[in-house]
Amino acid sequence: MKNIFLISCIAFISFAFKFQGRADAIINALKNGNAEEVTNYFDGTVDMKLPKKEEVNHMGKSQASTVFKSFFADNAIKGFEVSSQRQIGNTMYLAGKLKNNGKGFTITMMLQQHGDKEEIISVRIN
Repeated sequence: MKNIFLISCIAFISFAFKFQGRADAIINALKNGNAEEVTNYFDGTVDMKLPKKEEVNHMGKSQASTVFKSFFADNAIKGFEVSSQRQIGNTMYLAGKLKNNGKGFTITMMLQQHGDKEEIISVRIN
């Protein structure tokens, strides 16, 4: 019984560190203003909400990537500051502020475990 508990703990911890590694890569890409890198972590479909636009659910990865990169270019996004990061089960939430020369924007992303990797399934920018 102790062995099963120990194995379960080790599996959970390794999962948490792997999940954190992907989150760190996304955070670094956001800090560098690298929308292209962030879109590499998009799921096949993404729910996306941008300022002054209607929310679009289940947007294809290609279209979501184009929209996300255009938003970064149009708004001269240059950096990111994390305000919150938490994990609940196989879902991680990441929130912060996108920096530009103006007031900036708040961003919230939801990542979820799909198979052997974590992918961004939702992006909300206000």
